[in-house]
Amino acid sequence: MNDTNMNVEVNADRPNPKLGFDLPLFAMPGIFSGIAEQSTVRAKETCEKMKAASGEIADILQEAYSTNAKGAADYGAKVIEISGLNANSAFDFLTHLMGTKSLSEIIQLSAAQSRKNFEVTSAQNKELWDIVQKVATETAEPIKKSFTRVLQKAA
Repeated sequence: MNDTNMNVEVNADRPNPKLGFDLPLFAMPGIFSGIAEQSTVRAKETCEKMKAASGEIADILQEAYSTNAKGAADYGAKVIEISGLNANSAFDFLTHLMGTKSLSEIIQLSAAQSRKNFEVTSAQNKELWDIVQKVATETAEPIKKSFTRVLQKAA
């Protein structure tokens, strides 16, 4: 008899091995299999929820991006409009300046132009600020509400 035969004989004589709690050694994989199955099912459900949530979030972000792009276009158009108005104002001032005949007329015209520029610039800045606030609100508020709803649904 060699060592290989000896081991086989020794193992053959051993009674049915048991793991703690009087469970057969080979019954444990069945228990673990059930736990693993439940974990797999839960993981799949969670993945499906997260997949649906990420799809909704992508749609929300796409809508927000479109809103933001429109707002940026509105802002850019307003800046171009303001630039045109300011250029025309400057040319008008220069035209009037060319027609002056005395230093006092130049000072008076310059003071009037400065006052007008200050008032117009203040109004223009307010318009631009209003556009920025509108874009920020229109972009952020739906994202905030939608993210909360989507994440609660996914949880």
